[in-house]
Amino acid sequence: MRAARIVLVVLGVLVLAFGAYVMVTTVKPNRIGGLATWLLGAVILHDAILSPFVVLVGLGLRRAGRALRVWVLVVVQAAVVLGSVLALVVIPEIGAKHHGAKNPTVVPFDYLGRLLVVEGVLLVVVVAALVVGWLTARRRSALVESTTIS
Repeated sequence: MRAARIVLVVLGVLVLAFGAYVMVTTVKPNRIGGLATWLLGAVILHDAILSPFVVLVGLGLRRAGRALRVWVLVVVQAAVVLGSVLALVVIPEIGAKHHGAKNPTVVPFDYLGRLLVVEGVLLVVVVAALVVGWLTARRRSALVESTTIS
């Protein structure tokens, strides 16, 4: 286990060094401040909004986990994570589209509409999983009750 951790740390440091090298060689010096601001904002959004939200949903699902099957919990958690990450990735494009770009081909799509469609599909999948899970849990408990009464 210790050797694996050392390998992972060394690999992580090498990836960071490569990223820093690529940034220094490809990004103009006057653009590094904006890039640093964007990276800091991404870390703050992840740590202050996305992670606590996912943890709270996970805790809520654990409580419901006594009545629901594991696959239902996995579907709901996966949809929450996918929807959250997708929103974090697409929100900058929505802002750029709203403020207007010098070159209209940079942000050519209706990002808000597409985000709402994908989030709606995820919501439908979650609701369907919860309904199917709830119905199968009721049927399973009814079967257990009928076999214990007989």
